Amino acid sequence: MRRLLDSIYDAAAALAALCMVGLLAMVMVSILGRQLHFHLPGTDAYAGYLMAAAGFLALAHTLKRGEHIRVTLLTGALKGRSRHLLELWALAAASALASLSAYYSVRLAWQSHSFHDISTSNDATPLWIPQISMALGTLVLTLAFIDEFVLEWRGQRVEPSSDEALHNE
Repeated sequence: MRRLLDSIYDAAAALAALCMVGLLAMVMVSILGRQLHFHLPGTDAYAGYLMAAAGFLALAHTLKRGEHIRVTLLTGALKGRSRHLLELWALAAASALASLSAYYSVRLAWQSHSFHDISTSNDATPLWIPQISMALGTLVLTLAFIDEFVLEWRGQRVEPSSDEALHNE
């Protein structure tokens, strides 16, 4: 099960990376278009779609690597059972909020598909297509939070720590 979950998180991160490459391509086409006096309609819109997709798809991978911003003032002061209970509460609350976000993201994409909602810009993209990445990203994030909750419940959670703060000084 662990390998499957890690594969899901890694696959979402790989999709996020591909979206970043696509974003770079859209920006480069837009720059070249200005320099060479041609215009591809929709490049700005697609760059925005890809940026949003990259952000949402990378959320779970970022969480599992300990790179989300956390306020550890209280958890750092607690030890033992009280810290464990606070972590469980925080992960349960995060799981609930991520579940709500996933539900409404999936609902939005479904409604956009049902209503044939399209972009108002000149590309006229069906909006459910870029919204799928948001729905998928929030679903995988919900799975990651539930995974972290279960690991904490079992006492198997190893909280990764980021060394980035040490490199900023």
